[in-house]
Amino acid sequence: MNEKFDSIRPFNDCDLPQVLERLIRNRQLMDSLVAFRFSTWPRFCYPLLRAVTRLYLSKRRSSIKSLRDFQVLVEPYMERMIEQTTDSFSVSGLEALDLSQPCIFVSNHRDIALDPAFVNWSLHLSGQDTVRIAVGDNLLKQDWVADLIRLNKCFIVHRSAKDRRQKLADAKLLSEYIFHTLKNDAQHIWIAQREGRAKDGVDATNPAIISMLSLNKPKAQSLTDYVRSLRIVPVSISYEFDPCDLSKAKELHTTEVEGSYDKADSEDIRSIVDGIVGYKGNVHVAFGKILDDEFDSAKAVAEQIDVQIKQNYKQFPSADAAVQLMGRDNCANSDSYSQTKIDEAKLHLSSRLCDESEEIKHKVLSMYAVPITHNAHSNK
Repeated sequence: MNEKFDSIRPFNDCDLPQVLERLIRNRQLMDSLVAFRFSTWPRFCYPLLRAVTRLYLSKRRSSIKSLRDFQVLVEPYMERMIEQTTDSFSVSGLEALDLSQPCIFVSNHRDIALDPAFVNWSLHLSGQDTVRIAVGDNLLKQDWVADLIRLNKCFIVHRSAKDRRQKLADAKLLSEYIFHTLKNDAQHIWIAQREGRAKDGVDATNPAIISMLSLNKPKAQSLTDYVRSLRIVPVSISYEFDPCDLSKAKELHTTEVEGSYDKADSEDIRSIVDGIVGYKGNVHVAFGKILDDEFDSAKAVAEQIDVQIKQNYKQFPSADAAVQLMGRDNCANSDSYSQTKIDEAKLHLSSRLCDESEEIKHKVLSMYAVPITHNAHSNK
């Protein structure tokens, strides 16, 4: 791989031995694994558990010869997570796509880790190769987190630069890397439609994402032809319940009241863990069609992505439940679900919100109601 991409690319098989050794020796990672796996054990056992965990991982390391082996190691945990935290997982649209050539999957953004994980799992179930994942450098504040992420086919999106020239240079390098990945490495890519999760439940593509992708476009080539060459596929990821709904609502409320929200250093990692272990109800991943329209601007491309994401978003009983709990008329009541299913969703939401303030309750319910109160109207 071109050395110019070394600062942002995923790790490759040659990097594996050194990175695994570094991870196993990392005290913070071992402490995190012990705290997560043995949360109910007394803390005086942690030094012993840390040593046992390090020994176990050292032995497993010998069986990991490639990045593919590393992903295979993670596979049973993904299966267990789906089995234990979802009622169902379904996929649509993938069978209609020609995946003989790599694509850029642009999805709505609800969960830091699970959005690309569920896209990957959908591809894996269909016998397709997994994607390379765009990850913001805000998640890489701890070295062991950066190592783990880059072992899992993730590449880095630099966002922390203050200097305008450096920001442009970072964007150009990213654009070139994405094009290189598609054309030279023949690898699929996943990227979120916007920076940061849609905390209010409203999915909207930031045209800046398209502008970044177009920085590598030759001057003589039209935007339409370049976009078509990227093979962009909009993807809608629908969660019946969001394990991070309360934290999102509280962040929105704090921002409204105080004008800003100061995120703790460990908050993104906490959100990742909450998303993985939290109850999600039904989950659906809908793959759209490769963009093939005429485009005269980045905004036009973003609007077409939005059209497909909203059309393919699956409305679950939680949307109807939220509307009813807010005392509103359900102008787009789904015929797919009985009132019994909606009442079950109402019970789950009510129990989750029973100790929260009215402001937080309203924020959370508004988030779940978006498929009815927002998306249904915008698609008319």
